[in-house]
Amino acid sequence: MSEPRAERPVIPKQPECNIGTSGHVDSGKTSIVQAITGVWASAHSEELRRGITIKVGYADAAFYKCQYTPVPGAYSTSPTCPVCGKPTDLLRAVSFVDAPGHESLMTNMLAGAFLMDGALLVIASNEPVPRPQTREHLQALQMLGMKKIVVVQNKIDLVTDEEARKNYEAIQNFVAKTVAGDAPIIPISAQQRINIDALIEAIEEVIPTPKRDPAASALMYVVRSFDVNKPGIDISQLTGGVLGGSLVRGEMEVGDDVEILPGIADDRGKFAPVTTRVTSLGTGAGITRKVRPGGLVAVGTELDPAGTKGDQMVGSVVGKPGALPPVWEHITLELQLFDSAVGSAEMVKVERVRAGESLRLNLGTASTLASVTSARDSVAEMDLKKPVSVEEGARASVSRRIAERWRLIGSGVLK
Repeated sequence: MSEPRAERPVIPKQPECNIGTSGHVDSGKTSIVQAITGVWASAHSEELRRGITIKVGYADAAFYKCQYTPVPGAYSTSPTCPVCGKPTDLLRAVSFVDAPGHESLMTNMLAGAFLMDGALLVIASNEPVPRPQTREHLQALQMLGMKKIVVVQNKIDLVTDEEARKNYEAIQNFVAKTVAGDAPIIPISAQQRINIDALIEAIEEVIPTPKRDPAASALMYVVRSFDVNKPGIDISQLTGGVLGGSLVRGEMEVGDDVEILPGIADDRGKFAPVTTRVTSLGTGAGITRKVRPGGLVAVGTELDPAGTKGDQMVGSVVGKPGALPPVWEHITLELQLFDSAVGSAEMVKVERVRAGESLRLNLGTASTLASVTSARDSVAEMDLKKPVSVEEGARASVSRRIAERWRLIGSGVLK
């Protein structure tokens, strides 16, 4: 699921599970993914210039275990044990979804979080606990029903033993009454690769591969889209647009005809479904003819690449024509609002939703602005600026503009 970039490690099988990173900006999320996978997931040019994750990043890894080395040293990403040199047993392959931590990029984080089967909540040892986006990301995970969480205490090489212990205790107090209350806390240094084996062990124990139905009708959520053609390429060599995301059920095969919803907007802004053909499929294990649900996948299509470049298709769903979730332009949400908005240093009380105000919603991997047409008690009706395709009963995250930033104020269930 990638734009052209440095060669990636060979993965022996298709990834079967999506593991996300979450936490405050500069806590070391991307460095942790690199320490595990060998891939720097923030490869967008603007990310490299600014040193932060902007897009949702991705990388794959295979986990192995040695029968002869005591844990946690038995766990690695190598078919040969780094400790004793003997062959290791392949446990599974996984995909990492690296979400941005900056407050202005929360919508990207929520899109990535929707695909997560489990999450790493990353907290830096050399910073106060919690930072604003640490609180916001944990609230988002809790809101989305995420229960498979490993807390990662990163950057232990930058503090003294006493400072690390105090930070550890602060983390325990912070997560105590949250969805991460029972999560293990693993002290590591991503830069120095300290305790990465213990982190892999915790992931294996806490984040299992969920059961999925490969016999069901295919459904894929799009979280990235690309034009992979190099500038100046001859028109005869052009390849179609690429959609990146995760197949949550069913199977997809090269040659399949697929539908994309809500589709592409015309000159009047009206969206219409698009059908295309699957021309290629790629996973961390390489190019393949068929993919099963789980992990991240890149789907080559016959789409005009001008319509897929720059993530224009993010938020779409892909699957068998006529079998996808409905498209919603007007929705009713049963709301559950927080006591205070999350994501800012100041605790701002959340007022009730009112008719006439504008909100930002995340549904599936889609983000859209919504105009509230009516609001009563905990139920609000809204017109969507951009339609979304999701199942009835889906959970939406709800954000309100506070002090020039979109702040998470609660969630809602689509009725």
